Amino acid sequence: DLQGRINSSKFQLKNNLHLNKEMQKDFNETGEEGFSFDILDYLKPNEDSNYDYTEELKILLDMWLEKLQPYDEKGYNTKNNKLKNR
Repeated sequence: DLQGRINSSKFQLKNNLHLNKEMQKDFNETGEEGFSFDILDYLKPNEDSNYDYTEELKILLDMWLEKLQPYDEKGYNTKNNKLKNR
């Protein structure tokens, strides 16, 4: 539920509840207009309604982390645990 995740993050940020303290600090300083939530990729739906996308999502996440390198001043991720407080 991608839109649900985005809405949850926005809600947490707007209410000063986000677990990623660096992101929360930046959001508090710049406001909502300083942030954007962009969808980078999609998985092709599987015909099996019970299909588990977990492994495919992990591969896709790892691919984008490798490509974008969103660490330190370039993002809110760490190399040790991939994403800080997803």
